[in-house]
Amino acid sequence: MDLLRPSIAVFDAKPYDRDYLSDAARTASFDLRFYDFRLEQDTASVAAGARAACIFVNDEADRLTLESLAALGVGHLALRCAGFNNVDLKAAKEFGMSVTRVPSYSPHAVAEHAAALLMTLNRKIHRAYNRVREFNFSLGGLVGFDLVGRTAGVVGTGKTGRLLAEILRGFKMRVIAYDLYPNEEWAKANHIEYVELDALIQESDVISLHAPLTPESAHLINEASLARMKRGVFIVNVSRGRLIHTKALIEALKSGHVGGVALDVYEEEEGVFFEDLSGEVLQDDELARLMTFPNVLITAHQAFLTHEALSEIARVTVENIGNYLSGRPFIESTQI
Repeated sequence: MDLLRPSIAVFDAKPYDRDYLSDAARTASFDLRFYDFRLEQDTASVAAGARAACIFVNDEADRLTLESLAALGVGHLALRCAGFNNVDLKAAKEFGMSVTRVPSYSPHAVAEHAAALLMTLNRKIHRAYNRVREFNFSLGGLVGFDLVGRTAGVVGTGKTGRLLAEILRGFKMRVIAYDLYPNEEWAKANHIEYVELDALIQESDVISLHAPLTPESAHLINEASLARMKRGVFIVNVSRGRLIHTKALIEALKSGHVGGVALDVYEEEEGVFFEDLSGEVLQDDELARLMTFPNVLITAHQAFLTHEALSEIARVTVENIGNYLSGRPFIESTQI
């Protein structure tokens, strides 16, 4: 590493992060310092000498951590993700620290993963796969249902939500949608109907969540909304874990009111998802309970994990860092 070149502290760096970021930064005028642990107040000190810190969804960028980074001379926080609810933006501004993100990397990757989760959950492919590997070729308990003619409710029609809605229309499902800012032109072109959230909750056979996490959307799926859903409803969440109140979901699964759940995110995933805990006792009792249900399918926040998405995340992240170091303006959509 050239000591004369600026360095960037990259936290929570998995092997794929190292590969894609290193490739994107081949011609950059700075060096990347990779750390496999998460950013938090106790680990911020490793950023000494770095001009910027690069973080992911489960890193902690609260006031105390940002204060520690600022004291070390870190002036920029480059998120390699779209969500930024883990960053105290008020504190960052107070400490003169700019913050950027990757607002859109591959909505196709996330939408396609949501569709794959739905198909796998419905046709019980995950259970059939395990069964056949034990030479059990029976079909008992593997009955699904045709998607054609069923009603799918899409909550949030940003890029990912719209793509998922179009995929479901390809199955000839009736698709209804809810969004604070409806895209009526798109809906009309794709034979999709915007409805109020309560109507979507009551009418849908499948509900897929694609909304951002805000104070208003936190625990959007809760005891009251679950009670208004159709008995046997399927719920898919590839957006934000805290959109669902886990305890209420568990009770709805235990009663049989919810027919199936597919999750790529979980409200308390920090310190669990992205980690290998196979040799440890899982300390999260609610997550452990969820995993006992045969009609619950969980993937560990991998919806973004495609070559195209990782390439775009790395490209935009490196560009944001380069713009900060050179004093160039950020791409407007990436600055928070």
